[in-house]
Amino acid sequence: MLRHHPDPSPLLGWLFLDTLRHVGGPADFTPDEAASWGPAVQQASQLVRQLTGCDRVYAIAFGEGARHLHLHLIPRFGDDPTTAAWLIADHYRSVERGERSAADPALVANLVDRARSLAQDLGSFA
Repeated sequence: MLRHHPDPSPLLGWLFLDTLRHVGGPADFTPDEAASWGPAVQQASQLVRQLTGCDRVYAIAFGEGARHLHLHLIPRFGDDPTTAAWLIADHYRSVERGERSAADPALVANLVDRARSLAQDLGSFA
């Protein structure tokens, strides 16, 4: 399942790829889940890049907030140093503390609509 980071979202296009079955991480996948995870990560990452025009897509999973695999797919913009490597965590915390503006919820809703349309056209995540 693919979804946008909930409000307040640190960045427009910060998506989560979640497993359908409750698992803590890839070590708990069945063989079929393991075989489908790689293509799902690739397609979701391509979608983030297509929707945002970012230079890269970071894929990060921690699993401490909820003991369920949520792969963070984070757009990295070369002209925004706050999205570079681990500085993205500071960016996240700044939004959480209200020191930096979150992504506009109307823009998030528009991006989600575009993502659904693209996913249906591609036959993925539908």
